[in-house]
Amino acid sequence: MLGVLTALSFSHLLNDAMQSLIPSLYPILKSALHLDFVHIGLITLANQLTASVLQPFVGLYTDRRPQPYSLAAGMTFTLAGLILLSFAGSLALVLVAVAFVGIGSSVFHPEASRIAHLASGGRLGFAQSLFQVGGNAGSALGPLLAALIVVARGQSSVMWFSLLALIGIAVLTGIGRWYRAHLTDKRKVAAVQQRGTQTLTRGRVIMSLAVLIALVFSKYFYLASMSSYYTFFLIGKFGLTVQSAQLHLFTFLFAVAAGTLLGGPVGDRIGRKSVIWASILGVAPFALALPYANLFWVGILTAIIGLILASAFSAILVYAQELVPGRVGMIAGLFFGLAFGLGGIGSAVLGALADHTSIAFVFQVCSYLPLIGLLTWLLPNLERTRHRAA
Repeated sequence: MLGVLTALSFSHLLNDAMQSLIPSLYPILKSALHLDFVHIGLITLANQLTASVLQPFVGLYTDRRPQPYSLAAGMTFTLAGLILLSFAGSLALVLVAVAFVGIGSSVFHPEASRIAHLASGGRLGFAQSLFQVGGNAGSALGPLLAALIVVARGQSSVMWFSLLALIGIAVLTGIGRWYRAHLTDKRKVAAVQQRGTQTLTRGRVIMSLAVLIALVFSKYFYLASMSSYYTFFLIGKFGLTVQSAQLHLFTFLFAVAAGTLLGGPVGDRIGRKSVIWASILGVAPFALALPYANLFWVGILTAIIGLILASAFSAILVYAQELVPGRVGMIAGLFFGLAFGLGGIGSAVLGALADHTSIAFVFQVCSYLPLIGLLTWLLPNLERTRHRAA
């Protein structure tokens, strides 16, 4: 099963590397198409809303009717979006292109997460972390490749990234064959889908999901400020070049990838709630200090923030799947969709705020978001609840 999880993680790397290429193009598109920060936010919104709205519905449908080759089909949308983005000469074409890339992601995430669940061997946190670390590594790799290729050669060089989509289609077709073979064992699939026993009242489950959604809001609004505007923050405050700012963004996103890898296995050992506590609220003092630090400490603080904050999502996702057993794909689609959607809304809102104030002010406001982690206190301890029920 480790081979399947590794292939899923590699596919996630390819998918999110292509996704993260879009924010890396913002300085180029802003200059070439004479855009302002509101337009930058709209581009992110178009990409991340299409990558979010469809996901719960895709997950709900595939929970009932698994589609082994939907992953490869979704990557085809990404391929089409990249080709269009490479020659888009207007804001309208850019919006269509990034929407296609978003659709590809909306098809990929819920079904890939469900396959990771199936291949986990009971180590749910580890499986989700390994799957997600590929995505985070891809998010870190995308800006680095953009700095080395796109910034130097221009928008048309985006076409080269279509090769990543072709590789992804090939890998995901192989995963689809493995998945189809395992679907013949109906008892195994049913056991995986129904793993877990509901021990909480309906009201407590709804309240817990609401808290998790608030935590996802906190995490992804903060990440939106970093992924979309961190380069502008560095350029404006410290006078860095675009290439140097992209390298700083790569450092932050690499720390995010490392934190993601740690969160799931630690959650398997000490419990999801403990990881959620540490990852959301624990990042608060570093986030509060970031807007006022010099360039050296900004680099250190962003690496710490990325490492700690990223450990949350695997724990949140598996915790939510344990709250609602038997709906693995729907919950994965819901929370991946929320992650993308809230990130897109956050980017648009923060872009408008930056136009009316400044990038520095945006970072000061966002530094308070991790304090929402105090809501973790309201979550039940699922391990203790199941033990008492047993």
